[in-house]
Amino acid sequence: MNEYDKKKEVLQTNLLKYVNQDTMVAFSGGVDSSLLLKLVCQAAETTGRQVYAVTMQTKLHPVMELENAEKVALEIGAKHLVIQVDELLEAGIEQNPKDRCYLCKKRLFVKMKTEAERLQIHTILDGTNEDDLHVYRPGLRALKELGIVSPLADAGFTKAEVRMLAKECGLSVSSRPAMPCLATRFPYGTRLSYEELQKVEQGEEALRAMGFYNVRLRIYDQLVRIEVDKADFEKILSCSEVVVEQVKALGYSYVTLDLEGFRSGSMDIF
Repeated sequence: MNEYDKKKEVLQTNLLKYVNQDTMVAFSGGVDSSLLLKLVCQAAETTGRQVYAVTMQTKLHPVMELENAEKVALEIGAKHLVIQVDELLEAGIEQNPKDRCYLCKKRLFVKMKTEAERLQIHTILDGTNEDDLHVYRPGLRALKELGIVSPLADAGFTKAEVRMLAKECGLSVSSRPAMPCLATRFPYGTRLSYEELQKVEQGEEALRAMGFYNVRLRIYDQLVRIEVDKADFEKILSCSEVVVEQVKALGYSYVTLDLEGFRSGSMDIF
């Protein structure tokens, strides 16, 4: 048995322990939480217990994320619950502090735990994977403090292995790019507003509509630093006039291309 198959076996064994009672999955609709939800629902078929997929309706994520989550939850067949949250008001992250992710995750999961208690659920699972443990993820501290379980990380699943298993399971989101919180587009210490977050969302949607896979607009007041995969450099330069027009239409004055290309967490360089 190869290492990947061993991880799958460990994951399946662990999940069977959780579904002896009703279970809640923190569900964003991304590939990690979608795979977890799929596997938990499959495991729960053997025990007949209920699995709740809980999505936080937040203004820090693109609107399309909630729509996608609703679609995938229906596809998997889980009971889907949506909880509204206003992070800028409730989590105290208006000034985009370095521990923003911790404060935000703490608020989100406290609200989720409240809902779990109402439903008499004792276990909440989330889709953190092994790779997340080795980069700057202050939100992981909040998960640990609140007793949230991360079965994919516990079984050692990397992001690449998550995508592989999601594809094997036939999930429509297996190749979907990651869509992290829009606050990650701004330097720490920058005052956040929903107006600016919405502008970033519109700009990235426009570039994805042009065929770019990984897209990030990093905002420095009036300057925008665009990150796309290096393989897309020739493409984005060939349509640079359109790209500049799209971004400047949002109210920015300067548009640049980052020659290092797309990389997750580029705003976490201190």
